[in-house]
Amino acid sequence: MGYVFKIKPALRTWAIEYAIRDIVEASKEAKKLGKDLIYLNIGDPVQYGFTTPPEVVESACKALKKNFNSYSDSVGIAPAIEAIKNYARKRGIEPVDVYITQGTSEAIEFAISALVNPGENILLPCPCYPLYQAIIAKFGIEPRFYYLEEEKNWEPRIEDVEELIDEKTKAIVIISPNNPTGAVYSREVLEQIIEIAKRHNLVIFSDEIYDQLVLDSDKKNISIASLSRDVVVVTFNGLSKCYFAPGFRIGWGIVSGPEEVVKDYVEAIHKLARARLCAPHPLQFAIPKALNGKNTYVKKVIHLLKKRRDLIVEGLNQIPYISCVKPEGAFYAFPRLHIEGISDLDFVKRLILEEGVVVVHGSGFGQKPGTKHFRIVFLPEEKVLEEALERIEKFVKRLVR
Repeated sequence: MGYVFKIKPALRTWAIEYAIRDIVEASKEAKKLGKDLIYLNIGDPVQYGFTTPPEVVESACKALKKNFNSYSDSVGIAPAIEAIKNYARKRGIEPVDVYITQGTSEAIEFAISALVNPGENILLPCPCYPLYQAIIAKFGIEPRFYYLEEEKNWEPRIEDVEELIDEKTKAIVIISPNNPTGAVYSREVLEQIIEIAKRHNLVIFSDEIYDQLVLDSDKKNISIASLSRDVVVVTFNGLSKCYFAPGFRIGWGIVSGPEEVVKDYVEAIHKLARARLCAPHPLQFAIPKALNGKNTYVKKVIHLLKKRRDLIVEGLNQIPYISCVKPEGAFYAFPRLHIEGISDLDFVKRLILEEGVVVVHGSGFGQKPGTKHFRIVFLPEEKVLEEALERIEKFVKRLVR
């Protein structure tokens, strides 16, 4: 006899959404209709023609051939950990601990779940990379959002942050260079966040996966952990973006701050690492090769990305009812819609179905009430971006005529 009832999923899955991937369903429908799709929704540089540096690939291949195919130490192999520590020190961070994970996503999940209990809260930027909302929904943690100010190049609205804090607040998340806005936070803003963390004994989670992708020569990405050794910071990074190896699924967390203060927390993270055995062993050998080299490839990429950034921002700002703040880092823009009578989700779905331009709705990242946005990736070649802009303009003019 077969089942007589439906299997009910766990309650923890009900609130989990991931807008970047979820929008793919609309694109599948458009493809069935025969639309020629331009994918500007996923920040995977390899899918847009960028390549993993050969020396990084070769280091992983050598490890595979040498049969480093067993489990590794749960927190990572020694040469990779040492390379990460050296990389951190060059940026002014004094690491207390390093743990290597299956992608930066796992590093973030370990750091959050080892610190925050169900019913407690952490502070998230709004808009925010949706992985964070998915993780905290899974663990029953309350999100409290502080706004990024569009009119101030998407830097955090610091005066709002402290008002969100209570006795159950455990941490504050910052993402710089930022996904989805492309903002690169100033030293002044980072120092203000440090002071707030000091006053309220908060851990800072600093997502720096795009740290080398700063597009303007007058801007510099500053690691917040380099500004104070009195505050506990977990800095996240990996090989996905700046080393063009998202499929390697290699990331890490760097814990810094007073050693005695973080001792038990570090052990809690290590427990989680041991429970899942290890990150991919042979691919960890790519870390020293990547971090100890000069990464000349990323310098060439920045030149291309800056041209593509300027093209997409200028083009968007010429389209009626759209405005766009120029991103300073990463490879995303977060333009604003000034169109009445349609939500950003419906705008994006119709844009995909009618014009085949696949972007992500701003509400999937969070946004200030009363505003509407979408995220667009500017990784493709200029001719592809130009075609996308033409289609977006045609769609907007048809929508508001």
